[in-house]
Amino acid sequence: MLFNSVEFLFVFLPLVLWLFHLAQTRLSVDAAIKVLVVASLFFYGWWQPVYLLLLISSILLNFYLAKLIHRYRSKALMILAVVLNLSSIVYYKYANFLVGNFSLLLQQNWQFEQLLLPLAISFFTFQQIAYVVDVYRKGEIEHNIMNYMLFVTFFPQLIAGPIVHHGSMMPQFADPNRLGVKATNVAVGISIFAIGFFKKTVLADGAAVYANPLFQAVDAGQLTPGFFEAWGGALAYTGQLYFDFSGYSDMALGLGLLFGISLPLNFNSPYKALSITDFWRRWHMTLSQFLRDYLYIALGGNRRGKFRRYINLFLTMLLGGLWHGAGWNFLIWGALHGGYLVVNHAFSAVKTQFAWRLPKGISILLSWLLTFVAVVVGWVFFRATTLDGALTILAGMAGFNGISLPAGILAQLQFATPLLQLFDVQASQGGGAVLVSTWAWSLALLLLAVSAPNVHDLFYRYLASESRAGKGAPTSRWQWQASKGWALLLAFLLVMGVSTLGQVSEFLYFNF
Repeated sequence: MLFNSVEFLFVFLPLVLWLFHLAQTRLSVDAAIKVLVVASLFFYGWWQPVYLLLLISSILLNFYLAKLIHRYRSKALMILAVVLNLSSIVYYKYANFLVGNFSLLLQQNWQFEQLLLPLAISFFTFQQIAYVVDVYRKGEIEHNIMNYMLFVTFFPQLIAGPIVHHGSMMPQFADPNRLGVKATNVAVGISIFAIGFFKKTVLADGAAVYANPLFQAVDAGQLTPGFFEAWGGALAYTGQLYFDFSGYSDMALGLGLLFGISLPLNFNSPYKALSITDFWRRWHMTLSQFLRDYLYIALGGNRRGKFRRYINLFLTMLLGGLWHGAGWNFLIWGALHGGYLVVNHAFSAVKTQFAWRLPKGISILLSWLLTFVAVVVGWVFFRATTLDGALTILAGMAGFNGISLPAGILAQLQFATPLLQLFDVQASQGGGAVLVSTWAWSLALLLLAVSAPNVHDLFYRYLASESRAGKGAPTSRWQWQASKGWALLLAFLLVMGVSTLGQVSEFLYFNF
């Protein structure tokens, strides 16, 4: 069941909200939690009911293993729990990839049954790994099985995050003053949901029309894109991925507030970043925090010298890339970002030794441009399904596939003839309307991403500490308030989103 579907918006959500409110007001908070658990299990089972067995088995295994870890303070049991969790991911997510590559390497004809990837297995497994590790490290434990089940299965964030931490979620379930359907939370929650809904259904899906055909054609070997085609497709996907995942995360945040539950913010305008380090503090923030706390630090962090620190950074991002999918392109994407971070940290350590200084404005612009281009290059590997496809698009972006423009557009650029001749820009037949639309849509989305206020900026005063991106209040003058103007604007966004329900599409991060 998708957030952007008729059955979710007009049947499931209203019914669950009503039952939750009845249980919380007429029975107890425990009854309300049980309603959410049953609803979340139904929500998960909507796709593949058989995988409910996997989800429930995973929950029970981790809940009772955590009790044993807490009781005996056993490191061996903690390691066993982590290994069992990772084994399920390896089996379902990476078995085909590993068998295929070993078969190729050893020149064997090994076959492995194609497995259907269980929805959200990476997300609910990572959350539980964090839980069992912290039970051992900090002695934290949850004794209420229903609270634990809700922590793992809460439907607004179950499928594609954000990755929630038990330390911020469990206290909310235990606080009767937090849970409940309250007017302010409902108003803010619906408003945030409307923004995320518009991001996904109008902006992201609108960009997909221009990104998908190019990547699919190149992966199939049917197209060798030139400079403007390649950059147009890459930028279209850059906007699509951002507004798709950011939209999902906003919708999850808004849905949580309807029930009085505060989820963590997952995006803080990452395309405004001035360095790769800054980018990863803003993009998929809960994954970055998980990788830092449970992988980077476990590898040694920065405790063993600079060289080991750089190795740990690289390995963390390499494995983070592999987390996104079983494929060489994801490994390359992770390796790229690992290399970016190493260079970024190394440069930060020595840049004060440079005597020259650029004017502040130019320095900021160059820092942003370099960061953004590096991110776009990485997204090409992230989106392409074949290595040849990714390399072909990157060759086009570098100008190696030639530079051409539709003849109709070229005729309008006669004033720039010397420049066009310098870069050997050739005329091509047709495709002018598609090229113009691609670039117009991509640049419009980029402008929105780098200039528009985000959910943190708009709703800061109404977000609990769990949902705030940082300590300080935002500087944006745009602040949501309960007014007719805001109601009309958000109603318009919601109506625009609903008008697209005839062509419902999945969220991109459902694949991970």
